[in-house]
Amino acid sequence: MNIIKNELKGWKAWEVSWILIACTIITALSIYWGETLIGIISATTGVACVVATGKGKLMAYLFGLINCALYAWIAYNNKYVWEVALNTIYYIPMQFYGFYVWKKNMNSETLEVKKRNMTNNGRIIMIACTAVMTIGMGMISRMLGGNLPYIDAMSTACSIVAMIVSIRMYVEQWWLWVWVDIITVYMYTVAFINGGYNGFSTLLMWTVYLANAVIMLVKWQKEVNANKKIVA
Repeated sequence: MNIIKNELKGWKAWEVSWILIACTIITALSIYWGETLIGIISATTGVACVVATGKGKLMAYLFGLINCALYAWIAYNNKYVWEVALNTIYYIPMQFYGFYVWKKNMNSETLEVKKRNMTNNGRIIMIACTAVMTIGMGMISRMLGGNLPYIDAMSTACSIVAMIVSIRMYVEQWWLWVWVDIITVYMYTVAFINGGYNGFSTLLMWTVYLANAVIMLVKWQKEVNANKKIVA
């Protein structure tokens, strides 16, 4: 019960408004476009997940678990090989690990997870790992006949690294999430324009993800900078 109470505390008016408006718009437009129930639930839980992650709340991992399972099915239907593997093999187990780590690192005053910056060496390693994984997975995806193999691989590689960085509570996760969201919006825009995909809610979901990532990048960095001034 204490966890539930803490999860509901500390939300600012704009944060509550942001999640409600985003979910409402996605649901309304998805219904208008004849989206499936799976697509609508995946989109709304995904939005709730990224906003809760930006807020630093544990509930992010509950919404994330639901979203990953449903989104894997959507990606499978679109033959995005690495998106399917990413969600089923990696994201779902990481929701449980992320919950465990964040629960041990909650700020007792703000009731949010503690936030921090990476070192320059850490940033270099993050970028190098992402680049190597993109090339390797792109080659495999191409051999398997996946759509947009290298773009799909880049999105997945960035997501894998970003999830680890997110669990470690680093601001730099949002750098990667912005890039992931740009790539994925492009992927689903191409699918939508080509007529082979009617999941408009998924495209909307990733567009909201992008806006949220930019907002949270600014938010987290401001909080880290403010904490540094207090310590100094």
